[in-house]
Amino acid sequence: MSAGRIPPQDGFHMSPEAFRYYGRAVVDWIADYYARVESYPVLSQVAPGEVYRSLPPEPPEHGEGFEAILADIDRLILPGITHWQSPNFFAFFPANTSGPSILGELLAGGLGVQGMLWATSPACTELETRVLDWLIEMLGLPLRFRSDGPGGGVIQDSASSATLCALLAARGRATDPRCSDQGSDGRLVCYASTEAHSSIEKAVRIAGLGRHGLCRIAVDERFAMRPDALAERIAQDRAQGLLPFFVCATIGTTSSNAIDPLPAIGEVCREAGLWLHVDAAMSGTAAICPEYRYLHAGMALAHSYCFNPHKWMFTNFDCDCFYVADRSALIESLSVLPDYLRNRASESGAVFDYRDWQVPLGRRFRALKLWFVIRHYGIEGLRHHIRRHVELAQEFARWVADSTRFELCITPPLNLVCFRHRAGDAFNRELLDRLNGGGRLYLTHTILRNRYTLRLCVGQTYTESRHVQAAWQTIQETAAQLERQRMILGAPRGNRTPNC
Repeated sequence: MSAGRIPPQDGFHMSPEAFRYYGRAVVDWIADYYARVESYPVLSQVAPGEVYRSLPPEPPEHGEGFEAILADIDRLILPGITHWQSPNFFAFFPANTSGPSILGELLAGGLGVQGMLWATSPACTELETRVLDWLIEMLGLPLRFRSDGPGGGVIQDSASSATLCALLAARGRATDPRCSDQGSDGRLVCYASTEAHSSIEKAVRIAGLGRHGLCRIAVDERFAMRPDALAERIAQDRAQGLLPFFVCATIGTTSSNAIDPLPAIGEVCREAGLWLHVDAAMSGTAAICPEYRYLHAGMALAHSYCFNPHKWMFTNFDCDCFYVADRSALIESLSVLPDYLRNRASESGAVFDYRDWQVPLGRRFRALKLWFVIRHYGIEGLRHHIRRHVELAQEFARWVADSTRFELCITPPLNLVCFRHRAGDAFNRELLDRLNGGGRLYLTHTILRNRYTLRLCVGQTYTESRHVQAAWQTIQETAAQLERQRMILGAPRGNRTPNC
């Protein structure tokens, strides 16, 4: 902490002078953290319970100096941090951030807005509406999602919440949104591919549709939903007296970045009268670049859509942008109006009360950080970084394809590379354990065609070519060490097409 006279407290409160002093110290700490983040093991190396045991068993009776609190971040907290902002973080999908996003989050925290109603802070609502309309243009989404028509956008905490809200709106349209027990007889059915995110299943459970309320649809050789299988299953379910009502398509599945064929799926939904929700959690951001607008082909047939700026648009978690083509269906399903929330602005019908667009009543000023990011980078800057990440991932994929040891499991459409060592599942499991245990990088895995598969996703804000090159070098060296221990010879060069 910088030297100087430590300002006095204001009773038990932190005085404005003290806040200014310690605030600078915290910003300095964050800046220093980013300068040294590459020096830490990417995956936390602590054992289960280690952080818990390092903390005092009892809370402090008397207040402590902020110097001691900040010092304990280094001593107690950092050892238990997995460094998502490390440029060597290649696991899951990214949860990246940036300087303008952090500052926007800081300012939102300072304002302390609870934006449940327009009246509780008009700027919180109207900035969100405007920024969500901006993104429609930036991503090439259908204009019917704009707020000046029957649709509109809102910021949710995550794609999981967006999916749940879409499901509830669709159920309300199919039954009666005022009756919470509709669909509990087990007749309602929704559909997603076998590769769709687990949040679909969770939404079905929360909505009370029962364990048979979700039907998983088969995928093709590229792990994308088969529209013919969807249409066939819908017809079968209707013939059995069930009520199909909802389909979730995915742009960029978690396991393989597979892209469901929206135009064909949309036609199936249109003909059958089902609600189509599109989950583009990470990959939707790529559509900022015109060459990736194909991802949104068929979106004109969708009833709702979501993507996460907190994954690949340099906006820190949590921030999901959720759109509906008909906001009335959403509002009717979620609105509950006690007398203590009534006010003239809401009753005028001239404002949005975003409490009616989500499950919780309260909401943070998330739009501020997203606004900061878009204004700081501009469309040009965002496109530059998205293109660079895709370029780096594609280069990594070429290295894998040219290797005698490794093979691609699918040709990567964007920035996720799925690959494996040719020696089999047990080898790949141990390889991943050694890679992550070494601390130099962090990868995760999935199962594709019943085979253990490694995933490397390029999307962290500060990842550069040297980090991807170093990752490939580490992967090769670690594999060679494991091969020697197992006395495995390098596999012969053969067919380099995806063959997992």
